[in-house]
Amino acid sequence: MPAVAARYANPRLQRMLEAPIALTLVRMSWPNMLMMLAQSSTGLIEMWFLARLGTDTLAGVAVVIPVLMLMQNMSQGAMGGGISSAVARALGAGNSTLADSLARHAVALNAAIGMVFTALLLSSSTPLFRFLGADGPALDAAHGYGRIVFAGLALMWVMNALASVIRGTGNMLVPGAVICGGALLLIPVSAALIFGFGPFPQLGVAGGAWALVAYYAAGTLVLGWYCVSKGNAARLAPGPLHWAPMRDILTVGGLACLNPVLTNGLIALTTAIVGASAGTQALAGYATAARLEYLLMPIAFGLGAPMVALVGANIGAGQPRRARHIALAGGTIAFVLAEILGLAAALWPRAWLSLFGTDELLLQTGSHYLRIVGPFYGFFALGFSLYFASQGAGRLKWPLLAGALRLLIYAGLGGALLAATDSLTVFFMAGAVAMTVYGLCILASVASDSWLQSRSTGRTVRT
Repeated sequence: MPAVAARYANPRLQRMLEAPIALTLVRMSWPNMLMMLAQSSTGLIEMWFLARLGTDTLAGVAVVIPVLMLMQNMSQGAMGGGISSAVARALGAGNSTLADSLARHAVALNAAIGMVFTALLLSSSTPLFRFLGADGPALDAAHGYGRIVFAGLALMWVMNALASVIRGTGNMLVPGAVICGGALLLIPVSAALIFGFGPFPQLGVAGGAWALVAYYAAGTLVLGWYCVSKGNAARLAPGPLHWAPMRDILTVGGLACLNPVLTNGLIALTTAIVGASAGTQALAGYATAARLEYLLMPIAFGLGAPMVALVGANIGAGQPRRARHIALAGGTIAFVLAEILGLAAALWPRAWLSLFGTDELLLQTGSHYLRIVGPFYGFFALGFSLYFASQGAGRLKWPLLAGALRLLIYAGLGGALLAATDSLTVFFMAGAVAMTVYGLCILASVASDSWLQSRSTGRTVRT
């Protein structure tokens, strides 16, 4: 059979379909975790640099970050998951020609989406930043940073499309090495452009944005070169564009884009709620504390991206029960690791917050949030990692409903309770409840028998 022959001709695909699950997850996850840790740490180091410019600058950049993370999560986790899932299913079914076609269509699709978002965000940046709580000097800082980053969004989207094509083949090492290496190089470049060093001018807050755009450009060039080479199982080559491959990507990736909208929209809305209720210093404290949630991304995405490829390949090969075992194993690992981080943040919140400021209200607000919500971080990582597994299976209904429910509980119910009681304690408790509900809802959906049904036919696939 052609599919069986393709499996044994591709040792990486064979391991995805036959190797022990836990060992395969760990082996495929560590490059992604390292990559995401480098990206998150780089962003935090840049925030530390920018914090040297004052609290207003920190508050201004804080309202840009949720929008930037929305773009990152949409291009890397949502559309990226759709790309990886489609490529993995094609390879699992033994269709390498389709995998090559998907690579070309993925780059074209993401480039177009990136340019659309550049136009939208540049034209609406002032009202958007004001809505998120920036005013006065903080608004000026948001403009200085945000408009430059928004202009380079197409590079971000293309870089993440290329990385997702490679991940869909089961190769986590190459995109991990390229993105991790670029993120580490970003640190000295960012510092040089913010503060000025040698031939580099002192650009202030704009320097951090220009360094980020340069990082996206370099990553696009290197990953593009690898996808063109013969070393990649889904090779990027010129050719015509058709609707069918794009539809295959958008069926999962387009729908999945709702998840980062919900996740980052939640952080943006709750940041605005805290700022309106308690002022700029409290806004900066909450935004800094909530940014620790982004450190869960190395765990959730580090495990999630391999789960997209593994689940997708096994679904394509007609092995849905193995696909679900992969999902549950990955979710368990994500829960344990994130819970350790959350408990540490709850016990020693100022160790984190004092890296970004010394204002007492900033420290008090951030510490209060972490003590209440930190112990529930495991549920967020559980749900988020299983969301990626659901992308691989094409089963996104319950993950998206769970994200919407979390938004309603935290921003909706929590915001109403804050307005009624003027108590941040009640507001943060609503956040902890919302996080728990999110994780448990997605876990229940993955554990159900309906998750084993074929996405295309609705019938249970025989194992």
